[in-house]
Amino acid sequence: MPVLVITGTGTEIGKTVVTAAVAATALAAGRSVAVLKAAQTGVGPDEPGDAREVARLAGGVTAAEVARYPEPLAPATAARRAGLAPVRPRDVAEAAAKLATEHDLVLVEGAGGLLVRFDAAGGSLADVAGLLGAPVLLVVPAGLGTLNTTELTARELRSRGLDLPGVVIGSWPEAPDLAA
Repeated sequence: MPVLVITGTGTEIGKTVVTAAVAATALAAGRSVAVLKAAQTGVGPDEPGDAREVARLAGGVTAAEVARYPEPLAPATAARRAGLAPVRPRDVAEAAAKLATEHDLVLVEGAGGLLVRFDAAGGSLADVAGLLGAPVLLVVPAGLGTLNTTELTARELRSRGLDLPGVVIGSWPEAPDLAA
């Protein structure tokens, strides 16, 4: 199945820009691309989300979301506080599989990190990748603590038998320090 899951070691570290770069590269190679945001948090009903931002940056991609919640919180918490149904890993996997029947590549962008809770049962993006048998590209920031969070995420992926094809530094400080 032509699906790549994109996660990070946290939030606001460049997952959306990396997703756009992967999408643009695939488009330039003549592939059709869909971008699926598993759970968009922190935006209102009429505000553009990450999938639409990828479409703006990369060009002709199909942009879709499984769920959207107004508060910038973990999806499970945001859903509960909004009185909305949580997103479940199976819902995301089914949406990605459907898009994969119509596109050469489906990019599934997570919210926050690999194990951020989607629902009260603890479902996460790692579960989505497992259901799809999809590799997971890891986006990390430059800076102190990155090696640790990167290794912890890589270990979790390995423990689940998931492929990690690469790590991308998604954000770089304007004035890098020694740790960066």
